[in-house]
Amino acid sequence: MTLAEKILAAHSGKKRVSPGEFITVRVDLVMANDITAPIAIREFERLGTDAVFDPQRVVMVTDHNVPAKDILAAENAKLLRDFAHQHGLVYLDGGEFGIEHVVLPEQGLVLPGDVVVGADSHTCTYGALGSFATGMGSTDIACAMATGEIWMKVPPTIKFVYHGRAKKWVTAKDLILYTIGDIGVDGALYAAMEFWGEAIAELSMDGRFTMANMAIEAGAKVGLFRTDEKTVEYVKSRARRPYQVYEPDEDSQYSKVVEYDVSLIEPQVAFPHLPSNTRGISEVGEVRIDQAVIGSCTNGRLEDLRLAAQVLRGRKVHPEVRCLIIPGSQEVYLQALREGLAEVFVQAGATVTMPTCGPCGGFHMGVLAPGERCIATTNRNFVGRMGSPKSEVYLANPAIAAASAILGRIGGPEEVMG
Repeated sequence: MTLAEKILAAHSGKKRVSPGEFITVRVDLVMANDITAPIAIREFERLGTDAVFDPQRVVMVTDHNVPAKDILAAENAKLLRDFAHQHGLVYLDGGEFGIEHVVLPEQGLVLPGDVVVGADSHTCTYGALGSFATGMGSTDIACAMATGEIWMKVPPTIKFVYHGRAKKWVTAKDLILYTIGDIGVDGALYAAMEFWGEAIAELSMDGRFTMANMAIEAGAKVGLFRTDEKTVEYVKSRARRPYQVYEPDEDSQYSKVVEYDVSLIEPQVAFPHLPSNTRGISEVGEVRIDQAVIGSCTNGRLEDLRLAAQVLRGRKVHPEVRCLIIPGSQEVYLQALREGLAEVFVQAGATVTMPTCGPCGGFHMGVLAPGERCIATTNRNFVGRMGSPKSEVYLANPAIAAASAILGRIGGPEEVMG
């Protein structure tokens, strides 16, 4: 069996599961946020049950509209907070913790071998830890909160192998953008993506979270990494409970195997209005920008901020560009302060905010006007994703976003650093 099948079999009480099979799966963690939880809470209350299946395995996070941008956002946050306190759930407020897909691994709430469901499509981020993590609708989440179980069709698995060593400035973000550009936004539809190869082994945990986060942008059910020494080291000081590591069999049956030579990949930019509309940085041309956003659940981790600071240090943001730096968590923010990264950003003319999903979904703190263009380290660039449907969003890694903020147009770090 593949890694996905191994985990699902263990959580469904079966010796073996196969793609296309419908199974009932025990979950280790259920999550919802201030956008999706209100619906889940209403549906949960309609079930007539008095309690969730396990308060320590249900997590509520306020992160999308934090700080609350209007009365409705404040009401939703209050509903979530009151429900969490009423049922004794794990409650993570953005002011103390941060963006859900950054803080759940940080807090040791998600562990290798887990089955995790979240009312957010980018729940697949946790596949970086070797857990089967996937997004679900709020109604399904309500049932999972009540029963601790979900039903699922076992997905087929596609194996992606990344050979070689990446060039300078080519990051995990570029590997996943290149992959999505190659296979398309439906290239892994309802499949598990397994990431393999020497280039994958070299990635830090921050990089692996970035790749797993964007598996959904290829239509995948989950993006999975094997649990290796880096994973174990990451969870060792964080784990709040025991966990089980699963390994794919040597004779795993994959629906497809896709291989890449990463030495041939250059930094990528996804043009509007799909993550698959990718071009190498050398093919971008002259694209003026109005805003640069560095952060989000995709690239708001410490490694990302260090990369952006490397480019911005001693330089100035273009006078016609707004540059927003959004740490993925308060832990990341605090470390950025300790390392002097925040000072680099402020001196460069960027705005550093508290952790929030904010502009990524077009909620607040960076919404675009008609005709404006933004380069962002976020995960989606659909029509109207960051504001006006007449605006444009381009996706790139933190070094490209930082360099573009300086240049006033999309460009690479070599242009500003020599």
